[in-house]
Amino acid sequence: MNIPFAITLDVGSSLANKTGNWRVERPVYVDRLPACNQACPAGENVQGWLYRAEEGDYEGAWRVLVEENPMPAIMGRVCYKVCETSCNRAQLDEAVGINAVERFLGDEALRRGWPFAPPAKESGKRVLVVGAGPCGLSAAYHLRRLGHTVTIVDSERDAGGMMRSGIPVYRLPRDVLTAEIDRILDLGIELQLGTRVSNVEKARAEGGFDAALVAVGAQLSQRAEIPAGDSARILDALRLLRSVEDAEPLRLGRRVAVYGGGNTALDAARTARRLGATDAVVVYRRTRERMPAHDVELEEALAEGVQVRWLSTVSRADAGTLVLEKMRLDETGFPQPTGEYEELDADSLVLALGQNTDLSLLEDVAGITVDDGVVQVGPDLMTGHPGIFAGGDVVPGERTVTTAVGHGKKAARRIDGWLRGEEWRPAPKHELASFDLLNTWYYSDAPRTVRPQLEPARRRTTFDEVVGGLDETNALFEARRCLSCGNCLECDNCYGVCPDNAVVKLGPGKRYQIDYDYCKGCGMCVAECPCGAITMVPESI
Repeated sequence: MNIPFAITLDVGSSLANKTGNWRVERPVYVDRLPACNQACPAGENVQGWLYRAEEGDYEGAWRVLVEENPMPAIMGRVCYKVCETSCNRAQLDEAVGINAVERFLGDEALRRGWPFAPPAKESGKRVLVVGAGPCGLSAAYHLRRLGHTVTIVDSERDAGGMMRSGIPVYRLPRDVLTAEIDRILDLGIELQLGTRVSNVEKARAEGGFDAALVAVGAQLSQRAEIPAGDSARILDALRLLRSVEDAEPLRLGRRVAVYGGGNTALDAARTARRLGATDAVVVYRRTRERMPAHDVELEEALAEGVQVRWLSTVSRADAGTLVLEKMRLDETGFPQPTGEYEELDADSLVLALGQNTDLSLLEDVAGITVDDGVVQVGPDLMTGHPGIFAGGDVVPGERTVTTAVGHGKKAARRIDGWLRGEEWRPAPKHELASFDLLNTWYYSDAPRTVRPQLEPARRRTTFDEVVGGLDETNALFEARRCLSCGNCLECDNCYGVCPDNAVVKLGPGKRYQIDYDYCKGCGMCVAECPCGAITMVPESI
């Protein structure tokens, strides 16, 4: 009974030790979608640029980053970091400081003067972009890199949209904003400032443009019907923020109340403190848990001495005094009046109740539908009028800089497809790399790097930038905290643990392959892969 086996061993050929016919399953290398990539509204390849950053290849990392987002130094300051909220490492210790590394790369690019690569060829097509905010600038960048001639038209005297007029300088220094905009324009994009478009289709036809993108921001403040005495001082938050940008700040008095619960309300209150207000009070009709402002904004405001009156609404405004009505939340979370009132001393009331967009440039354009203050578009961001697209604040969706940048990229790719007579389709997404797929035994605790901040006492008297950046050492450490979820990082674990020596190294950057003649399908490589980049499949596949 043992004779055949003995004869096999005596053969002495390479076939003698092959064990592949023992398998019922085989290991296969896979690429999974990192949770950070999936969450990013701008569609950045987060893990891709972190991988290069952790190798010290900062320019390579930056170039991977700007394939999707042309303004990393801006985004590293104003993005609300939904990628970090989704980061798998948060379930191990703390999320990777993705936004901090992004800012480091953006600042490094500005310091070293890294330019964008010019378009490979010209398409001969011309595109009009109305609005020089984050959506319009992003779209213009991607369209230009695709070879199209682009003209941006904006009614303001400076480019940047709400990034310039709505985000205070202590969050976004203007030299950083201007530098990243200039680098986009250096691709050969024409910018016409101080020019208002009254009808987008007319402007498109008269300018000989093949397509147009409407990317005007939400720069009109919503109003509220508040009974007020003749001497009451009421103004809107955007006007206040714009007055500071224009170096002609409004007079607010020593006691300032801000009505609203969004990020703009907190920006207005923090700005009031910097303009000399001893009391800056945000009046909000719901609780902290239901406040639409981001937690980081609220924490920074509270640290600067901003106060909040929760469950309150402004009932009346008089000279030096506001009448507030206390509210309560019903079972649905909606605020209901209680009939209880109190007074709040206030020299001025700043309204921060949301923004609307000026869509008058679309009123006489056939086929375009505006519903509840936003333009209705298809999945390709094209309106009902062929060749006219819309993105950013003018379409349904979250109104953030990151979302607008993502809209600009999407619009550019859709416009490019339309101009070529093709439908652009995104590549299929890989399976999500969830935390349960990781082998975290291999990762030691590595505390998150904390970005330096200006002390609160100085914040209240200066418009200096509040949050600082990482230096090279800290940025490198933070990048190396990335777990490379779902994608091979060439750690050699599979190579080292394979009992059959079936894993073959292909060289730096080329990963591995499995010699199935020798792999018996034990699955040790899968069990010991730290990043979940190997899976077992039935042998029949």
